[in-house]
Amino acid sequence: MVPYKDLFVQLAEKKIRYLVAGGMAVNFHQVQRATVDLDLILLLEKYNVEKFAQLMKKLGYLPRVPVNPSDLADPVQRKLWTTEKGMTVFSFYHNKNSFETIDVFVDNPFPFDEMEKAKLSVKSFGVEIPVVGLKHLIEMKRAVGRDKDIFDISQLEKIRGSR
Repeated sequence: MVPYKDLFVQLAEKKIRYLVAGGMAVNFHQVQRATVDLDLILLLEKYNVEKFAQLMKKLGYLPRVPVNPSDLADPVQRKLWTTEKGMTVFSFYHNKNSFETIDVFVDNPFPFDEMEKAKLSVKSFGVEIPVVGLKHLIEMKRAVGRDKDIFDISQLEKIRGSR
């Protein structure tokens, strides 16, 4: 079984607007990076988030915190999560494989439309997988600044220099 395959296929079929970020995005940009979780940036509009929340339930993903995943569609709720709880991502885990973790950004680091225009499209599993573009990915990694992010930046910069 390939982790996240069903998710990518269903996201495409349901026309849910999202972008792959984090370590998986680094891999999609051809930099080898060990990672297990999948970081996603969603278009945080009500209709899109509600379709996503329904899909998570259908595929067996459960929220890590005891809240309704549809609350991601509420900008007031997201603001409370970020200011009062320090939450940066809303996490889901698969009910049959807890290693399959999906982290959804609670607040998009850049306007979604801007990131979507600059995305990298990767064909896999018979669908197009939208991935955060190199410029935005590097900026996101720089903002976090962990050791692994700094290493990722150095590798991604080499790729940017060769394109």
